[in-house]
Amino acid sequence: MKYEKAQNILPQYVIELIQQYVDGGYLYIPRKLSSKKAWGENSGIKNSLKKRNREIFNNYKEGISAKELSKQFFLTEDSIRRIIREEKQLI
Repeated sequence: MKYEKAQNILPQYVIELIQQYVDGGYLYIPRKLSSKKAWGENSGIKNSLKKRNREIFNNYKEGISAKELSKQFFLTEDSIRRIIREEKQLI
């Protein structure tokens, strides 16, 4: 998140109004609901995790055990089982 100087963006009367509530502090202004992005959309992590989970499921279908997959992907066996269960539901 990039900080901007209020005086470079906002009209003076808006700055004075905000100063009644926050004088000299930082203020976070949230995005509009219409322009919000889902978790992981900007970084691409969401797609990376989908790809990883699909790979785990395919390896499981080929006969690799949850224990082996947990070592390979550095996850707990419970996490591997959860991923497999979730991927089965998508089929």
